[in-house]
Amino acid sequence: MSVPSKPQVIIIGRPNVGKSTLFNRLVGKKLALVDDQPGVTRDRRMGDAVIAGLHFTIVDTAGWEDEDPYTLPGRMRAQTEASLEGADAALFVIDARAGLTPLDEEIARYLREQSVPVVLVANKAEGAAGEGGVLEAYALGLGDPIALSAEHGEGIADLFGALWPIIGAQAEAFEEAQEAANAAFDDDEERPRGPLKLAIVGRPNAGKSTLINRLLGEDRLLTGPEAGITRDSIAVDWQWTDPKTGDVREIRLIDTAGMRKKRNVTEKLEKLSVADARRAVDFAEVVVLLLDATQGLEHQDLKIASLVLEEGRALMVAINKWDVAEDASKLFNGIRAALDDGLAQVRGLPLLAVSAKTGKGLDQMLGAAFELRETWSRRVPTAALNRWFDDALDANPPPAPGGKRIKLRYITQVGTRPPRFVIFGTRLDALPKSYERYLINGIRAKLGFDAVPVRVTFRQPKNPFSKES
Repeated sequence: MSVPSKPQVIIIGRPNVGKSTLFNRLVGKKLALVDDQPGVTRDRRMGDAVIAGLHFTIVDTAGWEDEDPYTLPGRMRAQTEASLEGADAALFVIDARAGLTPLDEEIARYLREQSVPVVLVANKAEGAAGEGGVLEAYALGLGDPIALSAEHGEGIADLFGALWPIIGAQAEAFEEAQEAANAAFDDDEERPRGPLKLAIVGRPNAGKSTLINRLLGEDRLLTGPEAGITRDSIAVDWQWTDPKTGDVREIRLIDTAGMRKKRNVTEKLEKLSVADARRAVDFAEVVVLLLDATQGLEHQDLKIASLVLEEGRALMVAINKWDVAEDASKLFNGIRAALDDGLAQVRGLPLLAVSAKTGKGLDQMLGAAFELRETWSRRVPTAALNRWFDDALDANPPPAPGGKRIKLRYITQVGTRPPRFVIFGTRLDALPKSYERYLINGIRAKLGFDAVPVRVTFRQPKNPFSKES
């Protein structure tokens, strides 16, 4: 018996009718970038939507334009058309204030030829200015339009009424299957960790979207020779079969906008895209910094890597376009040395050579990402942690500035993802930074955290005789 899938609803319409605003309204978060200029959305973005208990996946798409298929707008339209495959319903959005346009009529003709049920949405219908557009919408031959204001949340109840007959039964079946799956675990049984949240970051045109398309085996993300095509951070759920073990592993791949030097980012939309990429890093567990083999490692790459580590995420570096790399061995060793020198706090970062074009090294990259997540999530047994701590103090006792020895009493691990430790002692204000580094480096080298960020805090008990409150 097949497991019911979550209903998927696609938002379609010409540019600037409010598709992304509606998407954000339905998911309850500002996930999609929204701006006054048309054509902000380029890739399909998925989110978990809910209206009055009706749960479904909502898909935002690029604005439909009548352009040559080889141009960027033409390729965006092809992505939108592809999004209808497997969809359970489509929301066709028009601008009620602008009224019908020839492009709206072209989209309506296309949708009438498809098998996907269509709900016609007349957006921006608040006030008297939208009444004429709502009435015009009847001429599209797609049934009664839903008068709606995505910005103000008006008409959402009517949207529920239109969607329920189409996807309601499927949504209920999916929810029941999810509840049954959750009930299958005993309270004491450890639940699966969930999909690996893997973000791909890097400078523009490093091949991030191309790499994800190669992994998926389809042109899921928009690509091309133009730099900076990706604007939104796009998450795609996917299953990968480990060639070594045959295990099927769940991954949430996150594509991000290219990050240029801050001084080069002047346009508002690019600033929004970079901010969105930073949020994607916060959401991720493991981050792949993708380099371009034809350009090598640049200072901006190190800045991106530092950002990832500051956020406490596990980091790995992949050199893309390896199939066209010149003097490959020298390039690899040079990048390895530069990373160890520029990111001394995490020596030994995983560094792999890959090719999004040929598929070289991609399985190895994914396997290393799962291993890195395990390290990033690991908790050291208390006995092993204390043995290391005692050995470290015996091998190199804390200094005694002014003849008074600094006492370090014990260590405890207070968290994971990233690993976090607290060391307790007295006179810690006199502890040299060099000794702190000695202990942190010991945690990395001896406890197996060499390639992930580690947080160490030093604490001492309050002096009961202190006059400070």
